[in-house]
Amino acid sequence: MSYEITFGDFIVAKRKEIDLSARQLAMKLDISPVYMCDIEKGRKNAFSDELLEEMRSILCTSEKDSDMFYDLAAIARNTVSSDLPEYIMENELVRTALRKAKKNQISDEKWEKFIEEMVRKTD
Repeated sequence: MSYEITFGDFIVAKRKEIDLSARQLAMKLDISPVYMCDIEKGRKNAFSDELLEEMRSILCTSEKDSDMFYDLAAIARNTVSSDLPEYIMENELVRTALRKAKKNQISDEKWEKFIEEMVRKTD
């Protein structure tokens, strides 16, 4: 999924939704306001997984918000979304599926069909 917003923009929007200043958020996270500002402006990458989880619990009110938060943080850090590696590494079938999809260059259309089928079976 591609986003038209940066991680920093997302943080600003979410903290404004809950009427929280950058300074207040920094205090809640026990980081400096300057560091918080640097992250919001994209001058610093998103921080540790632990701090990300704390921030997510403060800012995100829905599953969709959380997914976007993790994805944008990963894009900023040039890594995999921090909510996924443990699940991937604990499940051999997931790793196998991802490798086969990568090797066979599975299209977005096929992934969408797979997801729809998976959701249909769990509903």
